[in-house]
Amino acid sequence: MKTANPSPLFSPLAIGGITIKNRLAVSPMVTVYCDTDGMATERFIAYHETKAKGGWGMIIVEDYAVDPLGRGFWTPGLWKDEQIASHARLTERVRRAGSAIIAQIYHAGRQTSAGLIGAQPVSASPLPCPAMGEIPRELSVAEIEKIVSQFGDTALRARQAGFDGVEVHGAHGYLIAQFMSSYSNKRSDAYGGPLENRLRFPLDIIADIRKKCGSDFLIGFRISGDEKVPGGRAIEETKAVAIRLEKQGVDLLHVSAGTYESPWAIVPPMNIPPGWIVDYAAEVKKVVSLPVMTVGRINDPFLAESILRSGKADLIAMGRASLADPDLPDKFAEGRSEDIRRCIGCQQGCREILRRNEPIRCLVNPTCGYEYRREFKKAEVPRKITVVGGGPAGMEAARTAALAGHDVTLYEKADRLGGQFAAAAVPPAKGELATYLAWAARQVEKLGVAVKLKTPYTKEICRSENPSLVIIATGACCARPPIPGIDGPSVVSAEEVLTGRVSVKRKVVIAGGGMIGCETATYLGSLSRQVTILEMLPTIAADEESTRRFFLLQMIDDQRIRVLTEAKITGITETGVRIEQNAELFDIAADTVVLALGMEPENALAKELEGMVPLKIIGDALKSRNALEAIREGFLAGAQA
Repeated sequence: MKTANPSPLFSPLAIGGITIKNRLAVSPMVTVYCDTDGMATERFIAYHETKAKGGWGMIIVEDYAVDPLGRGFWTPGLWKDEQIASHARLTERVRRAGSAIIAQIYHAGRQTSAGLIGAQPVSASPLPCPAMGEIPRELSVAEIEKIVSQFGDTALRARQAGFDGVEVHGAHGYLIAQFMSSYSNKRSDAYGGPLENRLRFPLDIIADIRKKCGSDFLIGFRISGDEKVPGGRAIEETKAVAIRLEKQGVDLLHVSAGTYESPWAIVPPMNIPPGWIVDYAAEVKKVVSLPVMTVGRINDPFLAESILRSGKADLIAMGRASLADPDLPDKFAEGRSEDIRRCIGCQQGCREILRRNEPIRCLVNPTCGYEYRREFKKAEVPRKITVVGGGPAGMEAARTAALAGHDVTLYEKADRLGGQFAAAAVPPAKGELATYLAWAARQVEKLGVAVKLKTPYTKEICRSENPSLVIIATGACCARPPIPGIDGPSVVSAEEVLTGRVSVKRKVVIAGGGMIGCETATYLGSLSRQVTILEMLPTIAADEESTRRFFLLQMIDDQRIRVLTEAKITGITETGVRIEQNAELFDIAADTVVLALGMEPENALAKELEGMVPLKIIGDALKSRNALEAIREGFLAGAQA
């Protein structure tokens, strides 16, 4: 840590034979940065090294598989000696940067697929994981004993690779959790039935690790305080488990929540309030004397400090917060909290991409996962750069170009920065999007970017200023397909509604049941409007990230919003909308029709400026997508200006 800070977050903690320099830990998150054989790559190493250089006291590295058949993703592995050397390079660089480093070790059990591992998944009982759908094979006693030994052997390899300890993954519905919970364990032998039997597997694993790795090797245990599934383990039983884990020699308990059937609890989206399961850790802390770590949408150091001061936990794990800003601890220590990029719980880069077994990214941090490329550097010769469009792509381009040393001017035709992202922050449970916009606007200001609001950029301005490069980030506009009546006085766009530029009467039809349409519907529903969503596809909100979609559909149901799918709009009149559904035509009365039929690039300016000046088109002005892609393109445009 670069400067002293009186916050208790920066007090050291002795635990399991090591001393952690502060109370801020990076929780384990699957990255898919290793190769397919579980070897550490430069991408994987640089990603963790960057966090260590940012001041985190402890980094827990995700899901080291104890067996290649126990992987749920292309996770790292220490199931064989040949993997030790590559991961030793990881630990050497992280420890040199000042962080303790822990290997989380796991077996996915039934929470994987034959398509990934090339074999039938295994579990405590032959019950399929509802999220995966494949029936696993019930493990025999001999196989259980073998896996116990594999955990111990993997922990020993972790020690040989230079890790300070291991975290046994007993949470989130993976194999150990499958044995511990009567929700997934229906055995009637020594490993099933009463809690004592269900704990035999994890307790044997801990004993085997301790025997092979010694008393000075940290053993942590991650557990779901509440599995958030019918019949799953809740907090009181978790407390009973915690007592047994402490007696068995665990040094640290990491209290999380959820299983694959409740994924919103494992990686909670912005619909869930920050610090939402802190009280689970506090309950566990009442019954054990060892350190307890909390986690769960803790995206702000002030919140982390409050939790620590309240005595509810001894360590604060911040996973996605470290994706958003790997330098969070150092910035907070130096009194630069306004410079911290906070996680907004959007799930676009860290979870939705991961579901495809692809390397994770971060919407608000366009360098996440690309640290090894070292893409940013100071400009050797500063240039005059103009950015047109003050949405996420434009602000990121302006910020990065200014950071590189260029003279940057940002033009925005509206009276404020934010673009479509500002409108997206309006619906219920979306307010945290504004957190990113406030950060980006402040950074642009601090870097001396000349921001010209309410100023449409023209050929005349371009000719007068003669910039070296114009970055076009003009975003997208509402699509208007050729529907009879679509230009009528009662027809408005979703953006106009969300930004308050138009008033909406009592009866509203939303034309389009994608994410934008559904979120606009919930906004209007919260204002007691009578809302109907019309969608041509069989389902609504199909383009929404899955955990946020869960809550969005729940909100639509709670607000009693009418939904008509496989419905085609054939015309719009002054009194409503005519639709075709199931080969029948009928009318729906509406005072206002809100268009949410997709977005189209708004790049007419690029055609006007073509040939006058070098141009770079980014974000939705190039192709309508999402902010994850737009901000990444903004960063690259600024870095390469």
